[in-house]
Amino acid sequence: MSRLLDLLLTTEPVQRLRLAQAGLAMLMLAVGVIGMHYFVWAGIAPARAVWWWTLFSLGGMVVFFGLIRSGFSRRWAEPSLTVPQMLYALACSAFAYTLLGPARGGVFPILMVILMFGMFVVSTRQMVMLSLFTVMLFGLTFLAMALLRPAVYVPVVEAGHFLMIATMVPAASVLAARVAQMRRRLRQRRDELTGALARIRELATRDELTGLINRRHMLELMEQEHQRCIRSGQTFCLAKLDIDRFKLVNDQHGYAVGDTVLRTLAQEAMRQVRTADLLARWSGEEFVLMLPDTRASLARGGVERLVQRLAGLRIVQGSVTVGVTLSAGLAEHHAGETVAQTLERAAAALAEAKGDGGNRLRAA
Repeated sequence: MSRLLDLLLTTEPVQRLRLAQAGLAMLMLAVGVIGMHYFVWAGIAPARAVWWWTLFSLGGMVVFFGLIRSGFSRRWAEPSLTVPQMLYALACSAFAYTLLGPARGGVFPILMVILMFGMFVVSTRQMVMLSLFTVMLFGLTFLAMALLRPAVYVPVVEAGHFLMIATMVPAASVLAARVAQMRRRLRQRRDELTGALARIRELATRDELTGLINRRHMLELMEQEHQRCIRSGQTFCLAKLDIDRFKLVNDQHGYAVGDTVLRTLAQEAMRQVRTADLLARWSGEEFVLMLPDTRASLARGGVERLVQRLAGLRIVQGSVTVGVTLSAGLAEHHAGETVAQTLERAAAALAEAKGDGGNRLRAA
């Protein structure tokens, strides 16, 4: 059953929705066909004309379904063809009205179902145009039948039918406008909620000052990389980075300059590392760099270039120019150890680099 639905409706969500909508329209018309043939059985409607009507009605809807299913309808502004389907269904309803004679009142519920179907899909402007088309179409149908078959389609009764259509259909348009307004508000609130959730996710995973991954999220990513390496047998490297004598920058120039130094270093560091590497602000002036699927022999060159590049950086804020350097400790993750143990070895190497005067890399 699932394969059959995939074959008929495809697996593409948007296209599947369009085809499901067209299929529902065909189902509604099929119910109308059953009703028409009931009146043939009851001797009210002419069999030959109803069979032609059936072929015309269902054949047209099959054509609409085929246009959507083939993707041909994507060439047009409205790929779902909702409005053309509704216009066609309204024309079929008017045709059915001319065939049913004494039972023609059965067309009115179907007419309202067609308009209700569009109420939740089309725009307010489209609904108004459809309503005007419906009033004119059925008005002409009432007039024609009253002139051609006045014994069955009594003019006074047809005038009453016209008044009913001219009243009910515009009312449906007003209701459709209200529904469209509600849809717009719901869409706006959904977009606002989506934006708010995106901002919450960003705040939950990013450091507010530097824009880098924060410590909590970095721990999650390191653990994921650890599990991946257990499965694949590969390894990764961790580097701890620390700004040398950063306290002096804050003491001499103030915390605003210190914040500028952190932001600028973070932005420049992100330009220097590989796309696959992950850089996080760990605490204060300390950072952690994770280099996935990398041995220490390769990671060392990349981290050294990063340290050298940042050592030549000059950060300007107002009349203040600050030059800073980095110390780095590098550790390759070993099979059987935890992420915390790898970080401890990187921290020990960092302490060694700072003890040797800073602006250098040491590997564990």
